[in-house]
Amino acid sequence: MRSQQWDAQVRDLSEFPFQARTQILGVLTDIDDTLTSDGQLTASAYAALESLQRAGFQVIPVTGRPAGWCDHIARMWPVDAVVGENGAFWMRYDKHNKKLNTVFAKQPDADRQIRMQTLANKILEAVPGCALASDQFCRVADLAIDFCEDVPALPPSAVQTIVQLMHEAGMRAKVSSIHVNGWWGDYDKLSTTRRMMQEEFCIHLDQASERNRWVFVGDSPNDSPMFGYFENSVGVANVLDFVDQLTSFPSYITPARAGSGFLQLAQALLAARC
Repeated sequence: MRSQQWDAQVRDLSEFPFQARTQILGVLTDIDDTLTSDGQLTASAYAALESLQRAGFQVIPVTGRPAGWCDHIARMWPVDAVVGENGAFWMRYDKHNKKLNTVFAKQPDADRQIRMQTLANKILEAVPGCALASDQFCRVADLAIDFCEDVPALPPSAVQTIVQLMHEAGMRAKVSSIHVNGWWGDYDKLSTTRRMMQEEFCIHLDQASERNRWVFVGDSPNDSPMFGYFENSVGVANVLDFVDQLTSFPSYITPARAGSGFLQLAQALLAARC
């Protein structure tokens, strides 16, 4: 159920001012259930990424997905960089030198994988029906527990138990639309995005004049810090599924869900660029 605070703060995408859209330089986007629809990256959503980049927008996914996926995304998608595993690193493909560059927010320690596996076993035993995320094998810093991607959807109480067990182990934990992600380290999507933008693109997001030239689009609770930080933040319509779990709301919401909503945002930005 939508709250009064939501109704007071969040506007329809059609209310995103044309003049503000003409000033946008780039798009930061979540992937799962923001770009994808029902777990699939549609041709129209992928084409929207390409159209944005061809029109001169910088495009950067900011995702909870693993290093193995991000290697592929940075090299082969029409993007300028990618932040992965909820801020554990960013990757940028140097087309001139044909080299992938990776920068970690926190350097991996030798025993992290052992500690992570021990905790994973504890969670799997304590929460029937959950599972290791199918992409866990290609993660470097993040423990992802699946609660509705490849398993029947678990109730909110089970999800909160997973979060609690991660917290008890000293992890930071965030809930996405499909996974609970946990990690050891003082970083998140927002902190790593800010650092990446400064080090890779000389863009200082702490300055409102620069921050307001970027759009962030997402769909779930782990996007709350980004929603709160960017004045031009957009939720695709399925963000309504998580209203009671958001700590910060997007400024705008698309009429359509998931990848179709991302396409609507892309069209709105492209229309202002013409």
